[in-house]
Amino acid sequence: MFREFREFALKGNVLDMAVGIIIGAAFTTIVKSLVDDIIMPPIGVMLGGVDFSNYFIALNGDTAAATLAEAKEAGIAVLAYGKFINAILQFTIVAFALFLVIRQMNRLKARIAKGEAPPPSAPPRQEVLLEEIRDALRAKG
Repeated sequence: MFREFREFALKGNVLDMAVGIIIGAAFTTIVKSLVDDIIMPPIGVMLGGVDFSNYFIALNGDTAAATLAEAKEAGIAVLAYGKFINAILQFTIVAFALFLVIRQMNRLKARIAKGEAPPPSAPPRQEVLLEEIRDALRAKG
């Protein structure tokens, strides 16, 4: 049983998946910062100084708390729908970024399947010079 588990855990797909999850977590942090720190402030300013992360509804009807942090500190049960709006934006950005990556991968796969390999890159300059030296020596001898 241990041998089977070791074979499963060391398969390429499992390792690839683990790397993908770690990169995905890091990417999520970047997207969260993008939404919270870059996208939402201008939207809030356009809407008259609105900060979506502080939008909430107090479930007990208490309106004494001005911010979500104050409400949570006071122990008020809240529906934090502003954070939900931010989460929807984050999801949309992540989904769009993944769509672009997968779209490019599918295009590349289709080109390879058709036999259209990407154009080869030019050889390094030193290789070109060495080939010229070789050809010059062959011409002399």
